[in-house]
Amino acid sequence: MVGCPRHGPPVGRSGHGVGRRTVKTQRVGGAAAGDVRGAAVARRRLLGMAGAGLFLATAALTGCTPETEVDTGGGAEGGKGGGSPEPDGDTFTTPPPGTAPRPLWQAEAAAGALGSLDTLAIAGDVVLVSGDPLVGRDLATGKERWSRPDTAVPGARMILGGGRLHLASARYDGDVVALDPATGDEVWRSRLGGRYNQPRPVGADAERVYVIAGVREKDHSSSKNVIAAIDVRTGKVAWSERRDAGTEEHGIHSTVSGRRLVYTDQRENVTVRDTVTGRQLWTKKLSRSNFDRLIVHDGLVIVSDGRTLRAFALETGAERWSLATDEFSTYNGPAVLDGVLFVSDSARSLWAVDPVSGKRLWRNEDLLDSAYPVQFAKAGNTLYGATRFDKDGGVHAYDARTGKLRWTFNDGSGSVEQWYVVSAGRRLAALHARKLSALPAV
Repeated sequence: MVGCPRHGPPVGRSGHGVGRRTVKTQRVGGAAAGDVRGAAVARRRLLGMAGAGLFLATAALTGCTPETEVDTGGGAEGGKGGGSPEPDGDTFTTPPPGTAPRPLWQAEAAAGALGSLDTLAIAGDVVLVSGDPLVGRDLATGKERWSRPDTAVPGARMILGGGRLHLASARYDGDVVALDPATGDEVWRSRLGGRYNQPRPVGADAERVYVIAGVREKDHSSSKNVIAAIDVRTGKVAWSERRDAGTEEHGIHSTVSGRRLVYTDQRENVTVRDTVTGRQLWTKKLSRSNFDRLIVHDGLVIVSDGRTLRAFALETGAERWSLATDEFSTYNGPAVLDGVLFVSDSARSLWAVDPVSGKRLWRNEDLLDSAYPVQFAKAGNTLYGATRFDKDGGVHAYDARTGKLRWTFNDGSGSVEQWYVVSAGRRLAALHARKLSALPAV
């Protein structure tokens, strides 16, 4: 087993790292709370990029002891810049260029590296982290609101819809459970009529939660699967449809938009269904399996397909536009925030794209010394990106108008586990390894 790294100053703090710039960093409880690396440092070797898979395996095997909860008193320290008052009276000061803000609070978390991009969520003013126990924390203070053991499968997606949190039972008994995210109380429990194995919620809206499940055969095997909809108020099955032969019940990435459920799978398909009837409207083949988030925006389904972003008409499946990156690079999962599509690629550049036309708005190629982001959030004119499998990564803050890197928050742990970030108002929740941090969105 790989030993856990000790919390300490990030690389570049002392100025002794080869090719790294000494930068300012603020500290929390004696450990470095933020780190920004200069844009002029030596470029990473391509072998470092190829090692991401090894980093994941290492992170999955590393057992790290979480830190105890830290209250930093709220707000960012020092520096010039304006602050805006929160409704509760907080004022968040914009830190000087190159300096990350201090966390508002930090707490231990149960989740590790094996989570999906939806392993972290905010429901109202409650932060939810997938894991055992499943815990809801107050976004403003970090105080534990509620805790439920034996409820969530570690790494499960936090599927929110209709004011409920939907999860597959951690007991693997075929149940789907709906919780009130404000209190953690169970609202209903559904067994899908007892006919299916290992259901997994893949999406939800105000009316239904959508589930992929194996069909239970007489010998208790499960070679076929269905997609089903459960009424969010009663827990009863609204409809179920057998999926096409050759499809799998794993590796599903999905989103819900209006009356359309859209998902990709490991068989290189993108599929659209009617959410009211379950009827499949169309399915298309991609050039490779899609393991990233897909999006629906303004009547288009947008998905990363290797080195190409592709947009299909939501209703017909007709391809509307495509945008290629460099020959030996591939896109990560896109996000549309405030009408702009943001996406990174494996060459470590960051793109802003008009999601309707596919026209590039800008591309920042000056980020080769920064871990690339795979999940995005936005507040005002700042874009936040959570990175994957890099001990020097973290939560990047970019100018959303240009892509220029402003600062990087890193907890100093040295862990290569993936980061996650979500936003609510002027606060961010950031998850890394087994530490949850709340940051001011500055």
